[in-house]
Amino acid sequence: MSAAVLPMTPPLEKEESELVHRRPSPADELTPPHTPEQNPCKSTNGKGIDPIDPALLPSDRHIPDNYVSYTIANQKYLPPITWKNLIHNIQWISFLALTVTPSLAIYGIFTTAWNTKTAIWSVIYYFITGLGITAGYHRLWAHRAYNASIPLQYVLATAGSGAVEGSIKWWCRGHRAHHRYTDTDLDPYSAEKGFFWSHVGWMLVKPRGKIGVADVSDLSKNRVVKWQHRNYIPLILGMGFVFPTVVAGLGWGDWRGGFFFAGAARLCFVHHSTFCVNSLAHWLGEQPFDNKHSPRDHIITALCTIGEGYHNFHHQFPQDFRNAIKWFQYDPTKWFIWTMSKLGLASHLKRFPDNEVKKGQYTMKLQLLKEQADELQWPKSSNDLPVISWDDFKAEAKERSLVAIHGFIHDCSSFVEDHPGGAHLIKRAIGTDATTAFFGGVYDHSNAAHNLLAMMRVGILDGGMEVEHLKRRPADSEASSITNSPVSSASASSVDIQSLADDDFRLDQTQLNSQGPKPKAPFGQPQAQVADRWTLSVPPSEKLRIIQTVPEIRPGLLTHRSVGKLDKVTKADVGGEANEFSGKEPVAAA
Repeated sequence: MSAAVLPMTPPLEKEESELVHRRPSPADELTPPHTPEQNPCKSTNGKGIDPIDPALLPSDRHIPDNYVSYTIANQKYLPPITWKNLIHNIQWISFLALTVTPSLAIYGIFTTAWNTKTAIWSVIYYFITGLGITAGYHRLWAHRAYNASIPLQYVLATAGSGAVEGSIKWWCRGHRAHHRYTDTDLDPYSAEKGFFWSHVGWMLVKPRGKIGVADVSDLSKNRVVKWQHRNYIPLILGMGFVFPTVVAGLGWGDWRGGFFFAGAARLCFVHHSTFCVNSLAHWLGEQPFDNKHSPRDHIITALCTIGEGYHNFHHQFPQDFRNAIKWFQYDPTKWFIWTMSKLGLASHLKRFPDNEVKKGQYTMKLQLLKEQADELQWPKSSNDLPVISWDDFKAEAKERSLVAIHGFIHDCSSFVEDHPGGAHLIKRAIGTDATTAFFGGVYDHSNAAHNLLAMMRVGILDGGMEVEHLKRRPADSEASSITNSPVSSASASSVDIQSLADDDFRLDQTQLNSQGPKPKAPFGQPQAQVADRWTLSVPPSEKLRIIQTVPEIRPGLLTHRSVGKLDKVTKADVGGEANEFSGKEPVAAA
């Protein structure tokens, strides 16, 4: 069987070669990847397959990974609005709806007699149309937080039309973009552009740039959404003004009050109730779940928006049918959805796992505690404290009130007279280890006492307590005198300690470490400032023994042979190794 031969890669053209070897530029990161445009309406097999409506396909199916940065950096923005071009940048439909309606309401308030039944009906209809937005537009269609039966969907779509805030499809497209691009230039009502802009400004004038893409293809398949979108104009006129007027007129004869109060005035309140979700909910309140973006939680916003005021939770868990997770928090929209589920008109109410919700709360609590902790004074780190020997501690304690507790040396000079148990208890502990007494031997001190004591730390006790073998002895002085003698100094110069520590000839580290204590920093000087050469040096007694055993060792002589103990090296060994290097027979020891 012949082996398969892989085809050779054709040589790169000049332009391709330059692209391969060219260093990437920052502009490359903003260039979206090329994706061939697919036409879903075009038949691919020539058999006349029915074309697919593009509206049924996700509008963001070809979105590149760097869409946000690329779009913000490269899209063309309209010129800033000035007094000269203001008239050409007004969105007249929204402008008239937001100015004529309150004008009618103000006129009606001053020209129409008060009727209690009409006032009650206006409040009821405010909640009906408001729930059409919060329970219908927002939580059902924009976030798919639950499933609703077809009859309930028609009721919510019709009630939402009475709020006159656009069709379901238009409203959800903007709201999904708001959640995806919160606080960026692609957010249609970004709070970063100011309170007025996020409240109504974005509807009064044309936006300077395009808002971010958001998919609403799922809504294009919903028959209720399509029905409302086709009949939106008659629905807003009928549900916005005709229906509330007819109810008041036929019910108790107040046609004028029904139009001005239940129609115009009620509509103004519904409008600004929804607008507060975009503005007030991003400015007022706390952020108990996340502070990456601007949404906040507050009871005032909840009261103004039929329960949509716990906006920080909502932006973290948008598909949860609840906006308020605690039973006492005001969220009539949540109560309405729950009631519909009990009546069999709603199902599959989505809840984020409590464990994940608590993680968000826990993270923010830790961050808050960290911010509070940064404002407090804390004791010095042990890395910043000097290591003090027991002898130096005893000597220094004769001049100031030093007490050793739990391995730390504390200066209690400023606290002696203020000690609740009496100054005599501290005075008798000066220069001693009072760990046992402090930790319950005399009194089991409180957490506050531990915190206060930690602020008095001035050093770390070497060994953590009084250790006998770490104390200075006369033997140490004798060893130092031997090392400093002329004989030992001259002999030591003939010993290459670095060569003795070569790969094939290593000193026993445990043996070296047992020869004497590690050098200590002077009192008050951090240990980190003292050069740690203890493990690289040989104690004086070991130097003396090496010199007496092998008086004429030359550097590098024993590098090829592993020797376990220095005291086993003799003149015969040295002579034998020297002959081995020269090729001569070893000389027998005398």
